[in-house]
Amino acid sequence: MFVRYFAFSLAVLISMAFLSPNTARAQTAAAASGPFFTVLDIGKIRRDAASVKSIREQIINYQNQLQSEIQKEQDAVRKAQQELAKKQTLLAPEAFADERRKFEQRIVGVQQMVQDRRRKLEEAQTNAMLQVERALNEIVTRMAETRGYDVIIRLAPVVYVKKSLDITSDVLKELDKTLPTVNVALPAK
Repeated sequence: MFVRYFAFSLAVLISMAFLSPNTARAQTAAAASGPFFTVLDIGKIRRDAASVKSIREQIINYQNQLQSEIQKEQDAVRKAQQELAKKQTLLAPEAFADERRKFEQRIVGVQQMVQDRRRKLEEAQTNAMLQVERALNEIVTRMAETRGYDVIIRLAPVVYVKKSLDITSDVLKELDKTLPTVNVALPAK
């Protein structure tokens, strides 16, 4: 009986300490100063930010140039293949085998060049997007601190949210102001 009474008394004391008038006033003041949490549409940021658009434009331009280069190489390889086929009847088997090896090495070289450029392009795009992510994280952190947000949730898993809790437009404006473009370190040709 004494243990139950002691446990009950202890629970009441703890409750009173946590729900003291000062604590209740502080919680009310915090709730009045701003929302406890907000949401951010990362997809919209990655789609609409000026810096992301500049990255996308640079990547597309480079891909178009690369595709043009690849087309030229493919045309040259086709021409070399036709010449090789003509040489087959004119050259001795050993000489033809040597020409064929050179042709195959050329094809392998072109394939490696294309793979290397695409890999470097992906790295450059990743590095450029990391710049955007860093700037975005700094903006979101600064905004959370200055506006008193305790939690910022990604909009994607949220089913419903009041428009007043969505800070995406504010973050997007700040990101566009802070980082309007990003120079992508494109691979050398």
